[in-house]
Amino acid sequence: MNVHAPLSVSIEDLRSRVGQELGVSSWKTIDQDRIDRFAAVTEDLQFIHVDPERALAEAPFGGTIAHGFLTLSLLSAMGQEALPTIRDRTMGINYGLERVRFLSPVSVGARLRGRFTLSEVSMRSDTQALLRYQVTVEIDGAEKPALAAEWITLAMLG
Repeated sequence: MNVHAPLSVSIEDLRSRVGQELGVSSWKTIDQDRIDRFAAVTEDLQFIHVDPERALAEAPFGGTIAHGFLTLSLLSAMGQEALPTIRDRTMGINYGLERVRFLSPVSVGARLRGRFTLSEVSMRSDTQALLRYQVTVEIDGAEKPALAAEWITLAMLG
């Protein structure tokens, strides 16, 4: 079941929801084409990512796996889909990642989704709100998630 966030909230609404899960994205499929395109852009062409036959024969994962940073790069799309729009926001900046922990390999064909829990809202000024989210990227049918991270965004207001 997908949990979708409300369409639009104020900063005050967000402050009252610290500690709560704000949204869950839909499932994203990691197919070999997506892995290959990421490998081409990053020039990370290790066989475990781009050579299905060799990965099947030599690696313990039953085939190719996604780059960890491919999984991490999906956070923006997942967040845009799952998180509420902030009223009066003129722009959002992906401000950084405080902690990232890769927990489980993502096999080709796996489906992933992001879960976003708001952990902090702080005002840097009248026009800037810093938001921290605890994010987990789940693998459909797996016990362990692909990764967990603390994701920081900066909302420009006004």
